[in-house]
Amino acid sequence: MNAIDRIREYADELTALRRDLHAHPEIGFEEVRTSGIVAEHLEKFGIEVHRGLGKTGVVGVLQGRPGARRIGLRADMDALPITEETNLPYRSTVPGKMHACGHDGHTTMLIGAARYLAETRDFDGTAVFVFQPAEEGLGGARAMIADGLFEKFPVDEIYAIHNAPHGPHGVLQVKPGPIMAAADFFDIRITGRGAHAAMPHQGIDPIVIATGLAQAMQSIVSRNSNPLKSAVVSITQFHAGAAYNVIPEGAHLAGTVRTFDAELRKLIATRIRELAAGFAAAYGATIEVDLRDVFSVLDNHPEQAAAAAEIATELFGSDKVEANTVPRMGSEDFADMVAAVPGAYAWLGAKPGPGLHNASFDFDDSLIPLGAAYLARMVERRASA
Repeated sequence: MNAIDRIREYADELTALRRDLHAHPEIGFEEVRTSGIVAEHLEKFGIEVHRGLGKTGVVGVLQGRPGARRIGLRADMDALPITEETNLPYRSTVPGKMHACGHDGHTTMLIGAARYLAETRDFDGTAVFVFQPAEEGLGGARAMIADGLFEKFPVDEIYAIHNAPHGPHGVLQVKPGPIMAAADFFDIRITGRGAHAAMPHQGIDPIVIATGLAQAMQSIVSRNSNPLKSAVVSITQFHAGAAYNVIPEGAHLAGTVRTFDAELRKLIATRIRELAAGFAAAYGATIEVDLRDVFSVLDNHPEQAAAAAEIATELFGSDKVEANTVPRMGSEDFADMVAAVPGAYAWLGAKPGPGLHNASFDFDDSLIPLGAAYLARMVERRASA
């Protein structure tokens, strides 16, 4: 019996687990219940369990037949600070938090792979299951690495998979080289001078400054960067004021920069600071810019990307594999893991539905046996490479 069929025998149990995780979302570094459930399942399968790496991370270690190679598999566990807008029977029970990126499904797929490998043990060497906290911009991968992930649990290769809600359904999408962008987050705090709204000449209006700065920042990509190099500057937050008749003292802009090119990343950071300084001087305000490196470019290693495509072809068929898919401007902190050891990241297409980070999103449960089998087969094949 192949891995997909074997895992489908307990797919209903996995689906129930995924929906339980969905109903009880926990955001970054708060995954106490989630990590407890993960550890409980791994222990039940007879897998050696280590808790508390990167605060709420969990690592499982499973020995197969004698062999020197060690293959890592990683899943993210955290939810997002979004209020769910579905009417699902298993919708979030936690106000203001939901699994809007499918990490409940990723966690479940890796648990399914761990169960399959523990039952069959048809592989050489060691499987290392990495359940990572805080992928959504809080640095969970870096926290686990800083806690000695690869010193305590060395691996020769590491793999991860992410659902792709716009499909095509059941198609694995991978490529060698850069596959997801680097990301910086920024906070820009503008301090002017508050005044009565009827007497604007007595103040320095931070809202006028912030709106002008926000528009000027959109010229960075269109007028300062090479049009043949991908870049995004998105302002996603604008906070100012609390009354109809008061010009506030300050305003706050926040957002993200996405790039693939290191020099372009530096250029955009420089231009943001230069524009802020210019607006501060022009209006007599104070502007502070906090620009933070949150995600590195996710750069798939060629050998491991080829292995991902080969194994997906074996499991799903050649018509269900895109071996040279297009890169995405989204970001993923698995980048830090493949910067430390060889590895590859892939997407698995879901049935079309609301996109990632949408309040109506729900993970496609039909992907669970497919993703679990892909991860399990990766260990079986690559441990003997």
